[in-house]
Amino acid sequence: QVQLVESGGGLVQPGGSLRLSCAASGSSFSEYNMGWYRQAPGKQRELVAATTRGGSINYTDSVKGRFTISRDNAKNTVYLQMNSLKPEDTAVYYCNARFGVLSLWGQGTQVTVSS
Repeated sequence: QVQLVESGGGLVQPGGSLRLSCAASGSSFSEYNMGWYRQAPGKQRELVAATTRGGSINYTDSVKGRFTISRDNAKNTVYLQMNSLKPEDTAVYYCNARFGVLSLWGQGTQVTVSS
């Protein structure tokens, strides 16, 4: 079973960039559909970006043109490149792996966008 560890969060000024990484342990990483979610204080967790094992990608509207999801199956890692960050992007970001009915989560990494 895959275990997920996120990294790369932090404090950044508006307009800045961060790259989040999600490293997966275990086998069969390439078989999983991967996604990044976020949860801001007092709000529900929402899907930010996702990539399927077949390579399809989708983004929530608020991040289109600013965020890019990618995966490196050789490194068992999925990335989220975040550019032109806004204060409303502030949240805990979670990595998710899905295979059939199995859904696995990382521990989350805090992203704070503030001047």
